[in-house]
Amino acid sequence: MFFKDVIGQDAAKQRLIQEVQEGRIPHAQLFCGPAGVGKLPLAMAYARYICCPNRTETDACGTCPSCVKWNKLVHPDVHFVFPIVKSAKGKKEVCDDYIADWRRFVLNNPYFSLNHWLNEMGAENGQAIIYAKESDEITRKLSLKSSEGGYKVTIVWLPEKLHEVCANKLLKLLEEPPEKTIFLLVSEAPEMILSTILSRTQRFNIRKIEEASIANALQQKYGVQPVDSQTIAHLANGNFIKALETIHLNEENELFFELFVSLMRLSYQRKIREMKQWSEQLAVMGRERQKNFLEYCQRMIRENFIYNLHRKEMNYMTLPEQNFATRFAPFVNERNVMGIMDELSEAQIHIEQNVNTRMVFFDFSLKMIVLLKPVSYTHLRAHET
Repeated sequence: MFFKDVIGQDAAKQRLIQEVQEGRIPHAQLFCGPAGVGKLPLAMAYARYICCPNRTETDACGTCPSCVKWNKLVHPDVHFVFPIVKSAKGKKEVCDDYIADWRRFVLNNPYFSLNHWLNEMGAENGQAIIYAKESDEITRKLSLKSSEGGYKVTIVWLPEKLHEVCANKLLKLLEEPPEKTIFLLVSEAPEMILSTILSRTQRFNIRKIEEASIANALQQKYGVQPVDSQTIAHLANGNFIKALETIHLNEENELFFELFVSLMRLSYQRKIREMKQWSEQLAVMGRERQKNFLEYCQRMIRENFIYNLHRKEMNYMTLPEQNFATRFAPFVNERNVMGIMDELSEAQIHIEQNVNTRMVFFDFSLKMIVLLKPVSYTHLRAHET
């Protein structure tokens, strides 16, 4: 991954390049931002640039021994830390057990979500974390002498998934870092990271990718027609992962849409037996997919509330979602929008806490009966025809 491969983010690239050129490299940086904006690609391009002895004013050289190793993510002074699932495929508790899979996966496409990585591990039903034993691996690797004579870089993807023991040991390393050691933490939920870790890192907020940059990448790398690329870029709302899912006709989003529509219709019609069956359908999904579905529901509620404002440029929905919104949006208003969002947030918390998922989703569906007060019975009925 070079800076030239990172989609958009010109200002962020320039800042990182300038840090290296001026010799102002922080020993610990926290890359923060929403999903799909390129935090991991930026961190990797930055690390490659730091390691390259023949770097140019805009990027790593691509031909030196360091860059050659980076091409396969096998640089001996660069270490990756990421969430794993202990039980998947009989693997153990440290990232090196998955490093071959990780390298292949990241090299194929560095824009991905935790759910994509779980699928790659064959661990869809698991709760991915960075286990306690990983802290010993980090300490061991950083105690070794740099093979290239330069910096040793540790990239931690999703530090919010650190086990408490691992987080506390990482904190000690951040407080007293070995010489010429750099930590790059890549987070989507910094509020879940230990405050003591946050206080010892330099935070770098990464903004959403510009629509023009996403559209251009879709045209050049995926052969999407200009008109289609602009539509997809707008729907993606700065998230390149979402853009890729759109062009790949993501089946999961289609399923989520159908489940959302079904819930709203059944709750409105107070069909308790069918609502229970709906809950059982959700319960057999993996927990990460369940959380993704709840996030999808939050987005749909938000988009339908905004739809009522008649500001098309503020909406980010696919055509089927827009068609449903013409009938469903009147049900989401100032009276109930915060209540629905609160219930969705509470359901997410319960999923995280391993509460019985059948109870979580059935309870949520029952609450929707109260929150979805009738506006016009024909609105939701229309989706059935």
